[in-house]
Amino acid sequence: MVAFNRGELSKILNVYGFFVASGDWRDYAIDSLRDAAVFSIFRRTSEAPLYRIEKTPKLAKKQGAYSVISMTGQVLKRGHDLEQVLRYFDRQKLKLAN
Repeated sequence: MVAFNRGELSKILNVYGFFVASGDWRDYAIDSLRDAAVFSIFRRTSEAPLYRIEKTPKLAKKQGAYSVISMTGQVLKRGHDLEQVLRYFDRQKLKLAN
């Protein structure tokens, strides 16, 4: 069973907290599966997730264990370092600032 460790969750929740404070995101779910850990981000509880942040250790030596996936299933960013992958949301922060 794969799960996020405390440091990984802290980094993810840091990004999540920014968007909650701006009013864009309202809910999240954490799933620990056999081959992946998933942090799903929702605009509203009743909707499909806007983004999924996944940790898949099986891909660690290939494309990287971490990925940000859109609502449509498109991989938006993938890499070996969680902080680097979470930088995808920096562009979203800039859009909010403008």
